[in-house]
Amino acid sequence: SELLGLLDQSLFEGQKLAPQAPEILLRGSGRDRPFSKGLLSQTQLAAALDPDDAFEIARDIERELLVKQATEIDRGELRRLTHEMVARRSGAAAADRYLVWRHYEDASRPVILLLGGAAGVGKTSIALEVAHRLGIGRVLSTDSIRQIMRLMLSPDLAPALHGSSFDAYTHFPPGSLGEDPLLESFRAQTATVSVGVRASIERAIDENASTIIDGVALFPGAIDLAPYAEHADIVFLVVATLERDTYAARFTRREKDESQRPAHQYLEHLDEILQIQDQFLDAAEREGIPIVVNDGFDQAVMLVIRHLTETLAKRPGFDRSALL
Repeated sequence: SELLGLLDQSLFEGQKLAPQAPEILLRGSGRDRPFSKGLLSQTQLAAALDPDDAFEIARDIERELLVKQATEIDRGELRRLTHEMVARRSGAAAADRYLVWRHYEDASRPVILLLGGAAGVGKTSIALEVAHRLGIGRVLSTDSIRQIMRLMLSPDLAPALHGSSFDAYTHFPPGSLGEDPLLESFRAQTATVSVGVRASIERAIDENASTIIDGVALFPGAIDLAPYAEHADIVFLVVATLERDTYAARFTRREKDESQRPAHQYLEHLDEILQIQDQFLDAAEREGIPIVVNDGFDQAVMLVIRHLTETLAKRPGFDRSALL
């Protein structure tokens, strides 16, 4: 009992020596909650900041509030303070990207990001990381859409669905394709899967749910996006890997995490995959769609976020001055 008494006394004295930081309440929009530097740093990732830099800024803001002995802060004031701190640390362009996503995150219609590209360029990995950094809860792959459609349509009705983009021609009856079976079967697959992509876009609009869709079936010009312009902010990007050796190495690395996708299956068809990528690059240039070169994962993620926020900043609904 004497030992327990000494322990209680030491704990009490420790609490007096190191008092807990007072809680700061974040007010506004009818959703008051405690201030969190973790959540604040998360919101800055839309500015395409390095996560460590974002956390440092959030920690500096918390320290400034504690020095001022603030017990509460309005959401708008916190946004202004964060914008000022990001501009000071990372420049005006980064600060404006932060504001753009703060606006579109609470908009009355969804943001839909489409990431197209040939097999194996890293679209899904990039999509998942961008979704994490922007707080987007819905990520879809055209591979999943194609798998569902396979169950509905037999190989006789839709042979293009029952192969990969680079070998779909092997599922067609002999002589049914023209002079370029590879590209003709790829276009047939894209046209069929685009039906499911359109349904996914319409569902996202109905539910006002910002969404990222990635996949090889997202070919520039294959889907008419104009009918959705009044109901969603859609941004289309193409992901590419230009160096053959880098491309081949990615398949080998991917096999370690996805054993059901053996590297040799793709490496044996690397020439066909590169032909399809050339089609993506030509179509992207023709349609005016930005190309993100994935030579390094973190850099590619940053580029996607920058393209997205800078494109949204040019849309009629964005008013920078109203946010400050």
